[in-house]
Amino acid sequence: MEDVDRFERSRPHLQAIAYRLLGSAVEAEDVVQETFLRWQATDVDRIEVPEAWLTKVLTNLCLNQLTSARARRETYVGQWLPEPLLAGDPMLGPADTVEQRESVSFAVLTLMERLSPSERAVYVLREAFDRAHREIAEILDITEVASQQIFHRAKQHVAQGKARNEVDQAAAQRIVEEFLAAATGGQTDELVRLLTKDAISVGDGGGKVPARTKAFEGAVAVAKFVWAMFKPAQAKRAIVGGSPEIYAWAANGEPAVVAVVGSRVVAIMCLEVTAEGITACRTQANPDKLERATEQWAAAGHGEPLLVM
Repeated sequence: MEDVDRFERSRPHLQAIAYRLLGSAVEAEDVVQETFLRWQATDVDRIEVPEAWLTKVLTNLCLNQLTSARARRETYVGQWLPEPLLAGDPMLGPADTVEQRESVSFAVLTLMERLSPSERAVYVLREAFDRAHREIAEILDITEVASQQIFHRAKQHVAQGKARNEVDQAAAQRIVEEFLAAATGGQTDELVRLLTKDAISVGDGGGKVPARTKAFEGAVAVAKFVWAMFKPAQAKRAIVGGSPEIYAWAANGEPAVVAVVGSRVVAIMCLEVTAEGITACRTQANPDKLERATEQWAAAGHGEPLLVM
């Protein structure tokens, strides 16, 4: 039992690493469980630094998963987006520094899809968990210099697509409320004002919920799409099984719009906000990627919806 307890104390940390590496809570739980099985099959008394051993095993399992995931995503229906986590989910991990908060944002998780598996591993371990390059080198069986070079390259790739400024919870709530007021009031001019000129909107339905295969680009195109999406229609209610209740919330540290039918989360739209306005609307509607969010929602005190569609 002592060995099990030692592992369970590390589980939240391992889950936070795995989620950042994989962008999927379901897959993160699977690799953490596989790490546990390997821990049980090992003579743990001979392991000098258990946390280092567990991190190495977990990271390499994630690298294998990322390699196979790339092949699966070539046949994925439509756009692929990460699995969002609602505010308060322990899998989001540490959020003490700007780097830690950014590393789990929906925007950065999406950008990390551009990285190779090794780049993603080095970036996450260094940026989000402040691991020394010496430790990362040991985990990945590379040299310390190689770790530094890979991190520099990965950080450049992420920075090229990142245009995010931190927004506090109160500001996030206000932004979502203004966004929803404009979207549901048919005020496309107001939506355009809230969006940056180069704003994009992208959705992931996984082939199970209708979603456009290409992103909407430009403030006007995004505003028209958002207005149409929030316009009540019987056909939309049929797709999600009822009239969605709409809430202003936060997911992955970003302001978000959460749509709920009954007790089930049916969509989460994460808004990437900068000083210039909303630069991206990323909507996860694939039901397979909303199961954990539904569980978390049921346990949260969320009050009354802003509107019912």
